[in-house]
Parts: sequence; structure tokens; C-alpha cells
Amino acid sequence: MTKTYAPKRTTTQGHSIQISNIEIYYEEYGVGKPLLLLHGFGGCSQNWHPFIDKLSEHFRLIVADLRGHGYSTNPENKFTHREAANDMFLLLEKLGINQFSAMGMSTGAMTLLHMATSQPSRIDSMVLISTTSHFPDQARAIMRRASFDTMPPEVRKMYRECAKRGDEQIRQLISQFNALHKNNDDMNFDAQSLSTITARTLIVHGDRDHFFPVEIPVSIYRSIPNAALWIIPGGDHVPIYEAKVPFTSTALQFLNELSK
Repeated sequence: MTKTYAPKRTTTQGHSIQISNIEIYYEEYGVGKPLLLLHGFGGCSQNWHPFIDKLSEHFRLIVADLRGHGYSTNPENKFTHREAANDMFLLLEKLGINQFSAMGMSTGAMTLLHMATSQPSRIDSMVLISTTSHFPDQARAIMRRASFDTMPPEVRKMYRECAKRGDEQIRQLISQFNALHKNNDDMNFDAQSLSTITARTLIVHGDRDHFFPVEIPVSIYRSIPNAALWIIPGGDHVPIYEAKVPFTSTALQFLNELSK
């Protein structure tokens, strides 16, 4: 079953595809090689809108809402990055996409780690923004105590804009976020598992990330065979929106190296 939504932008049409017991919403832009874009926790496909115009000049973009986010549903009201990775593989299968590149921010990047380790040959290249191999104590503390009232104003605004089903969806997402603090299985990548990744990988991280200290992306970089590392000075979690950070041009340069 496919539903169509009125687009927020004039250059795309949003769709929703039934996958098992959930509906996954996605938007498409551009033509060419597929590039999957995955947002962070509490966000949605529109988090990528500032970058769409430039990226769509080079790729066919598949911009998805992860389960329970945006227009995507999640009747079981539980979230793991492993399940989100399986959702995305099923979405790509429905779209007839086998080989692709990908970019993910935070939870989206963690989802890509599951995808890249479970089916390495599928992903040619990927950009991982503010990712982690495991949840350190400081991240677990944030996840455990998170509530809508204590979130920074810009995060509350994002939740409001992205929760298309309103306050109940926000409550469900925060409950799922809280539950991640006691999950020791979902994000549990060691050097051996990361070494199975064959995709060319650019790791982007702020050196002031309050969730994942900079030692973690350095370790991931050292474990993935064909990786590059970009540490952004003074950058916090997902620092790609800062005007001084040339994210789009740097990401495109990295992704386009495959075609040279």
C-alpha cells in the first residue's frame, strides 16, 4: 500500500510504503546513483532539507523517516537501530535499489553501522555524522533523564515540527529514547565487527560532542578499513548546520571520489 502526502517542497512528492506492520515515509529528489539520507532521533526527513538542493544535483536522494518518526508509524512503540536498519533494507528492496551510498546523522548514522556490517556489499560509500559504536555512560545518563521539558529549545522545536501525529507521538519517542539507556545489545560494535565494513566511510564528529566523546569516532575510524576522519573543532552533536562548517561540499567531494 502506498500513500501520497502533499509535499512541503515543490520539487518532490512524499510517499508511504507498507513494510510488515509499519508504514515508512520517504521523499525522493534528483536522479542518478541512489543516496539514502537518515535523520537523527526525534527528527524526520525535513532535517535534510537544507542540503537537498546541492545533493540532488549529484544523486537520486531517498530521504526516509525512521520508524515512529515523522510520518512513519511504529505500532509496537519500540525502537532499536538494528530494527531501523532492517526497515531501510526493506524500503530499498521495495524501491528496487541494491547498491547505494548513504549519509546518516546520529541515530541515522548508527542505523547505517548496522546496515554496513550486516550487508557490507550493498553500500559503496557512506558519511557517518556524530555516530558511536556503543553508548558511553554520559550518553546513557542523558537518555535516562531526557524529557520534553528539559530538552534545549531547538530540540523541542524539532520534535514539534517532526512529530506529525502530535503530542502522543512526542511522548512515545521520548519513552523510546529513555529506554535506550539500558539497552546493551543494540549498539555494541567492536573493532572486529567494524573491520567487516567495506564501504568507503567518512566519519564526521564535533570535538565537543556531549553524547559521544571524540575518542569513540577515532576508534571507529581506526577499525573501518577504508575510512577518513573529519573532526570539527568546537563542534557539538551533529555540527553540520553551522555556517562555518563546509559540510555539503566536503561530503560531495568524498562521495564523488568513487566516480573519478
